[in-house]
Amino acid sequence: MAYFDYNGKQVFYTVLGSGSPCLFLHGNTASSKMFEPILPLYTAGMQVILMDFLGNGRSDRIPRFPDELWIDQGRQIAALCGVLDCGKVNLVGTSGGAYAAINAALEYPELFHRVAADSFTGDTLPEGFAAAILSERAAAKKAPLAQGFYEWNQGEDWERVVDLDTEVLVNYERRGTRLFSRPLETIQVPLLMTISREDEMLMPEMDAVCRRLSGSNPLIRCKLYDTGAHPLICSRAEEIAGVIRHFLT
Repeated sequence: MAYFDYNGKQVFYTVLGSGSPCLFLHGNTASSKMFEPILPLYTAGMQVILMDFLGNGRSDRIPRFPDELWIDQGRQIAALCGVLDCGKVNLVGTSGGAYAAINAALEYPELFHRVAADSFTGDTLPEGFAAAILSERAAAKKAPLAQGFYEWNQGEDWERVVDLDTEVLVNYERRGTRLFSRPLETIQVPLLMTISREDEMLMPEMDAVCRRLSGSNPLIRCKLYDTGAHPLICSRAEEIAGVIRHFLT
């Protein structure tokens, strides 16, 4: 376990095993702990790198999350790669971590081999995204299972972390905050997006979105599943691990 400096704050990371380096990126309100149950599916022949984005998990807290959260998280990823100095890295991001991974690759393509973006929900936000987030989070904060997940990932101050994250996500729709620093179609490294049609946050006509994205750039590939809870990397763990490992190698 170690920390690196990012804009004067300490960001947690850890490196496990040896082999081709692969950085796993957690989603919103989670931390790198979310990957612990599924790591045995990935560690063979792979050096697993985990990090907690700033304001989450074992990383320093901040007064508020950046408006362009996923773009800033992409820059945190690049900063960690600079610290590791281990050559090109594969990225596996899930949910919000998928957007952070894509942003890292858009801005710093020289740092990465391939990007797997799990539980990607679209390159724009569906109408009513803010209202859906507010409703989902209000219910989750009262549900014992969700409370346990939040506390396991964030610690005793989990409610403050969740509230800050809710605020920034709501503002994505209300303020029209951009999701990506550059057009997704311009990505210069191979990108695999795994998507569940059962995902409640999925934008409409996702099949058409996937055809558009994959048709715009030969490096983009979409794989859609009819079933699977969010995030797919956990709900269909063995199957998704096989798909991701095949893609990365």
